[in-house]
Amino acid sequence: MFVSFGPEDDVLHSKPFTEEEVEYNLIHLIAGDQESMRLKTEEDDLIFAHTAGRNSWLWLSPELAEERRRSLVGELAEMLVDRGLPGVTGTPETGRLFAEAYGKLTGKSYRVGMRMEAYHCPQVQMPHGVSGSLVQAEAGDIPLVAGYLAGFAEDAFGIRRAPEEFTGNSEACIESGRLYLWMDQGQPVSMANLAHQSRRHMRMNEVFTPREFRKRGYASAAVAELCSQLLDKGITPMLYADAANPDSNKVYQAVGFKRTGSVADLRFD
Repeated sequence: MFVSFGPEDDVLHSKPFTEEEVEYNLIHLIAGDQESMRLKTEEDDLIFAHTAGRNSWLWLSPELAEERRRSLVGELAEMLVDRGLPGVTGTPETGRLFAEAYGKLTGKSYRVGMRMEAYHCPQVQMPHGVSGSLVQAEAGDIPLVAGYLAGFAEDAFGIRRAPEEFTGNSEACIESGRLYLWMDQGQPVSMANLAHQSRRHMRMNEVFTPREFRKRGYASAAVAELCSQLLDKGITPMLYADAANPDSNKVYQAVGFKRTGSVADLRFD
């Protein structure tokens, strides 16, 4: 039987979930959205979290026997058959299990949209010889950040849009007080954003350096400095990196990020 849960539910702090919490960190964000669908089993061995128009997230306890895994996923798929889900995200095995069950009921096929590596940084390694310093972005940086966000969208997702289309996103990031720029000789050269904080982690995203400033260690320095500040506060940094981008994975590993696992973004056709 499935029941609703909230952002402080015990299931999100249980040992089975916290062992895979880095991979499933976005569930914390979805759980805090009152408009989202948030379901779990009474036994706390399954979590389903879905925001309208976005991929759902599905976690299954690693302690589950195979027969119960398949039974629960089949029951969940039947419950959601009329929801028109765009996709599902989870570990590759869990994602495929649900996608196959959902596909049998709906006739939909699925494809891998993106495979991401999940990382956390328990101890930072500061890069040496990088000039500049980290500053918090301000209102006057909105046009610059909009351009950086457009560049990030193109690099990460192949989406080509005018910087002006990211003005609203830029304003929101800067107003949050969590978007930072690396400055060298008074010039912004790189960007990093702190997207969402849960009880134990802070998720980083939108790390971007314009092409003309790359290969100088600016992104590494910005990420490392933010990691150091977070660790000093007892918060562990985490992030997702595109598995198809070895350069970004190497940057994160070089400053102390350790891979915890993979998640697959499966899309229904």
